[in-house]
Order: sequence, then structure tokens, then C-alpha cells
Amino acid sequence: MTVTAVIGSQWGDEGKGKAVDFLAEKMDYVARFNGGNNAGHTVINEFGTFKIHLVPSGIFAKNTIGLIGGGVVIDPQVLIDEIEMLNQAGIGLNGRLWVSPRSHLIMPYHKILDGLYEEAKGAGATGTTRRGIGPVFADKVSYNGIRWTDFTSDMFEQRLKVQLELKNKIIIALGGEALKYESVRAEYRGYYVKLKPYIKELFSLVQEGLKTGKNFLLEQAMGTFLDTDWGTYPFVTASTTIPSAASAGLGIPPRHIINVIGVTKAYTTRVGGGPLPTEIKDYDSEVYKKFGEVAATTGRVRRVGWLDLEIVRTAVELSGVTEICLTKLDVLSGLKQIQVCSGYQMNGLPVRYADVDAYGLDKVETIYQTLPGWSEDISKAKTFEALPVNARSYVKMIEDAAGVPVKWIGVGPERDATIRR
Repeated sequence: MTVTAVIGSQWGDEGKGKAVDFLAEKMDYVARFNGGNNAGHTVINEFGTFKIHLVPSGIFAKNTIGLIGGGVVIDPQVLIDEIEMLNQAGIGLNGRLWVSPRSHLIMPYHKILDGLYEEAKGAGATGTTRRGIGPVFADKVSYNGIRWTDFTSDMFEQRLKVQLELKNKIIIALGGEALKYESVRAEYRGYYVKLKPYIKELFSLVQEGLKTGKNFLLEQAMGTFLDTDWGTYPFVTASTTIPSAASAGLGIPPRHIINVIGVTKAYTTRVGGGPLPTEIKDYDSEVYKKFGEVAATTGRVRRVGWLDLEIVRTAVELSGVTEICLTKLDVLSGLKQIQVCSGYQMNGLPVRYADVDAYGLDKVETIYQTLPGWSEDISKAKTFEALPVNARSYVKMIEDAAGVPVKWIGVGPERDATIRR
């Protein structure tokens, strides 16, 4: 039995979907344990191109069972759409996807409030995805949440009435339009009918799997530095993103997580507000155009920057990363010189990420080293030795800084465009 967690070592968008997709081949279970549909994973394989937000990205492995733990908050319509999309693509999910009844539901008022709160903050907005994630997690910890288990009795109706009385007052006060009980009730009862065949308590299944030697792959949503406690608060997500969250969100005891793979992009990107120490702000530059991306969830253009080794190093230490999966190395091809941030200074003294808060991180002086680039197209490389010498040096530099080996190297978006070392 092995339990492997896959985490993003930056601010999300590192390529975890692709990593989970090719790692899932030898796994019995792939599981989501945190976040919600604010995370978007793009998977490209023999079945096509898929943008997945809730179903685990490893579901394409034919012998693998997908689990969505109680730590995941669920927008029912998003989950229904994904199930239908995957079933239509020939990825049969009947008996292969299970959703915890403990998972909390994103209700219409959560999405409305998410938008109204952002608008009310004005210049102080945190740049949320407006998917209702923050408000639903706030309800979860303040005893106002609604879970799938409530649908097995009239508890759903009781809780919905109370919540609409509370939430409508806030919505109206912020200039929104009140929601109607009957329409929300009918909509969500309909969702439950469609998803009931997939809802199953996961505790016994997970515990039996651990006892009988099954292999688990745990799929983190978001990235390390969007963690509620260790990220750049308040510019973070609403859930814990480090591997320890799998204990609460799925029921995996911490001692069983023996492998932690840190997915690291060869440069840095971030969506929304918050500090990005290595950000490139010359929007007309060759590098900015090379690194430019569009987020899978929001469609927003990602902010971009050079690789930040202090961020990667901190993620490795915080989550106990045992090996790195480096993605998008091919994007660097064609650059004559590559900048890498090796650390920070403030007031002439060295500082670590953990020494400053989000606002201090926005003021640190980044220390750069310049590395020679390479001109060769590496997208067809199958071995580490086939990479140009400067590309190999770049990989080794990351290993030296992080203190753990780079075991996989992505040289293209497809599943097969991965070098295994």
C-alpha cells in the first residue's frame, strides 16, 4: 500500500491535472480532498482534452476509482455536467466515482454573496473566482452549511428555510435580489436525484483500502501558497491545501502519506490579487508573451513571473515533498537568458517567505541569478539526456535549491510529453 499526495508548490496552475493523469495508471483510488470547483485541471490524453473542476483527474485510468471527499465543497450542477461529459466521452463512471455525503453544497446565495462581497470591498477585493467558495466554507465552520446527508430527511428543507431568512437579508442589504425558497428547494432536490447514485460514505472504503494494500493518489486543489494558513493571506483560498488536509477531508491518517510529489512550473504564474515577487510587468516583452496563460476555471489571464526558488523551497519544507514533477520546461525554449529568483532581501538583510506577511512579500527585494537558455525544441525529448545541456542544468539547479530530486519533466501538454527519470 502506498499513499501519494500531489500538491502544487506555487500559486496553483502548476499542471497537477496532467501529473495526476499519468500517475494514476498504477493507482486503485484517486481522490480530491479539498477545495471546490474554483480549481481547474486540464487533462490531455487519448480520450481528448478535458477541463475538470471536481472529478479527480486520474479518473481516466480504467482500473482506478475516483473519490470526492467530505473536505470538498460541491456545486451540484458543475459535478453533474462533468459526469455527463465524461460518460459521453466513454469514461464510464458508474461504480467508479463516489462522493462523500459529508461534503458541503455551494448554494445559490453563496455565489451571489461572493460577488457582492467583492464589489463591496472595491479596491480591497481579494480577486476570488466568485464561485461561492469562501461563503460556503464560512458557512461550514459557522454551523450554517448544508450537506448531502441532509437530503435523506426533511433536514434539507429545515436548514434551507433558516439560511434563506439569514442570507436574503444580507443580499438585499448589499443591493441584490432575494432568493425564493420553493425554486431553490426544487432545484437542489433535483440535483440530489441525479447524484444520489454516486453518493456513498467513504470512511469504510478508505480504511479497508489502507488495510488491504490499495494504492491511493491524493489530488490537491489550488496550490501551496493559496493555503488559508500558510498562503499569502488574505489573498488565498478558503481551504487548507497542504497534504495534511487529506486527513480531515478524506479520512487518511497522516502517517500513511509517504510520498508527496510537488508539481512545479518552470516559471511562476498567479491568478487574481496578492503578491507575486518575480512578476514580469513588461506586458510587451517576449518573456511575458511566452509565459502568458489563461486560467482553466475563470478564463482570466494569469499574471506571470520568473521561477521563484524561495517559494518552491518553502513548499518542499512545509509539505514534506519527496520529489518534484517539473512542468512546462518547453515554454522556456528560445530564451537566450533565464532569470531565477534565488531568495529575498528586506532592508539589506536576507528574509525567508515565512518571515513576512502578504504585504511584506510585496515589498521584498528579489535576488536573481541569470542562467543561459537554449534554442532547441525539446517537446519531442524522451530522456533527460536528450535535453540540451542548459536545460539539464536548469533542472539540476532546481534540485539543488529544493533539496529533492526532479523525477518527472513535462515538455508538452500531452500525457506522453513527460520525461521520467
